[in-house]
Amino acid sequence: MAGGAALVGWLKAVFIVLGTLMVATLIYTIAIDGLPFRIELLTPWMAATLVDYYINVVPLAAWVSYKETNWVARVVWIILLVCLGSVTTCGYITLQLFKLSTEESTHDPMSHLLLQDQNKNGIDHKNNGLRLTTARVAFSVLGFIMLGTLVYTITTDGSPFRKELLTPWLTATLVDFYINVAALSVWVVYKESRWFGKVAWIAGLICFGSIVTSVYVAYQFFQLSAFDPLYLVLLNSKQRQVQSFHVLRIVLLLMCSCD
Repeated sequence: MAGGAALVGWLKAVFIVLGTLMVATLIYTIAIDGLPFRIELLTPWMAATLVDYYINVVPLAAWVSYKETNWVARVVWIILLVCLGSVTTCGYITLQLFKLSTEESTHDPMSHLLLQDQNKNGIDHKNNGLRLTTARVAFSVLGFIMLGTLVYTITTDGSPFRKELLTPWLTATLVDFYINVAALSVWVVYKESRWFGKVAWIAGLICFGSIVTSVYVAYQFFQLSAFDPLYLVLLNSKQRQVQSFHVLRIVLLLMCSCD
């Protein structure tokens, strides 16, 4: 119980610090290099970094869209994610952490953080077959898009490990990118039961960015059956079993009531 509350407190502190860091990075970069809306900044590797960045935003935006039941709130938060990046990521996660009740903070806070309120008891009335297939295909395609972008940029512009590429705005974009990676890494640590899996996947996220993000998310969707509620992809194996039991119980109750 105390461990759950401590985790919530730690996550609040981490995301507040990361959000503040990104705001400071933005202010500093604007101060020394002006606004980023200049065509000369869009070098081949900056363009590739932006593709990488926005593919990583997709799973975060999908989670926000799932969490927010109001369409206006969904649209506003996703626009903020696209425009303000990891500042929004940190702000949104911190807000969700502060929304947790004392009981939720002490009893499996990660599942309460990740799930909609209506899904915390295994309730989902939507048909998942087509949605599951779409999610699998979408994240697989995103992974191939980033792989193609990486190969093309290396072929046409050479290696990214050159000092002249590290402009102030590319540096700021990388800070933004890796703060989002930190958010995704928290989910990976929660999902993976073995330390080797945690370390290997996070190393992949750091080194290969959205290629590994897409592979990981697609792999998690492939672990679901067509009969599983789609939100189970958010949960670790232990909580997935608990939620599956709740879903099965609800289905059996509905079947009995129909008889």
